[in-house]
Amino acid sequence: MKIIVDAFGGDNAPLEIIKGCAQAVSDFGVDIILTGKEEVIKSVAEENSISLDKIEIVNCTEQIMMDDSADAVLKTKKDSSMAVGLKLLNEGAGQAFISAGNSGALCMGATLAIKRIKGIKRPAFAPVIPSENGFFMLMDGGANIDCRPEMLYQFALMGSVYMEKVMCISNPRIGLANVGTEDHKGTELYRNAHELLKNSGLNFVGNVEGRDIPKGVCDVVVCDGFTGNLILKTYEGVALTLMKQIKHMFTNGLKGKLAAALVMKDIKFMKNRFNYNAYGGAPILGTSKPVFKAHGDSKAVTLKNAIKLSMDYVNARAIEEISSAI
Repeated sequence: MKIIVDAFGGDNAPLEIIKGCAQAVSDFGVDIILTGKEEVIKSVAEENSISLDKIEIVNCTEQIMMDDSADAVLKTKKDSSMAVGLKLLNEGAGQAFISAGNSGALCMGATLAIKRIKGIKRPAFAPVIPSENGFFMLMDGGANIDCRPEMLYQFALMGSVYMEKVMCISNPRIGLANVGTEDHKGTELYRNAHELLKNSGLNFVGNVEGRDIPKGVCDVVVCDGFTGNLILKTYEGVALTLMKQIKHMFTNGLKGKLAAALVMKDIKFMKNRFNYNAYGGAPILGTSKPVFKAHGDSKAVTLKNAIKLSMDYVNARAIEEISSAI
């Protein structure tokens, strides 16, 4: 299998991206195509003693920055590492594409350059997030601000297929993010979406409130991209704030340091339990070929895990399953 990776996407590119690709080659036996400035990639690899075995480099002259407009990938920066990677995927040079770069540009490029699965109205950004007793998928995490009820139904369908085929969750539970659990709660969009999901044949467990989402009450949380992005960013912010406060508590004075020595193993377990690096990346579900968005702050292990997820996505033939279901 060959995976295409944007070497210049994300805050820690290209070093951590190159390291993650080399680790994936070693651990999974995958072939990699790296898109980006060839001289820089080779120089960084040599300086850090990173093997480029089974890694092909496709030279590009431009880079999509985080402050670039979303359409830059299609208009002003056609020779960027992201644009070239998407083009290679569309041409069949590899089986999947991964970038830790500009989310808006990647979503637009994936939608317009790779195209949608026939019948899918809008692809969706689908991060997998740790919960109290496992993990859940958020659909949509921010790609579609304005949605219609049938779009939320399709998000649920795609999320259900992905969680079953790729994440090995049997009969995934679908929940609709809402301001209350009663069927009549929410705006017209959510009331109509509730009716569709209730009669969909999916394992729909009803409305779920924000406070219950981290408890793992469902495997796929469905919402419009505006709501989903607020959930995602709030979730991340609360987790970072909590860990910061715990660290301060255990490093502030002798009493805290003594307590830390007793519970450090448990603290590390909790930190790892809620570590986004374990899931690597978020698929953009609904595109006709696999496109993954890795976290902007991706380290080597994040990128390696994103490559593994993309391989699982391809092997599970999830896109074919979604197409068949639609």
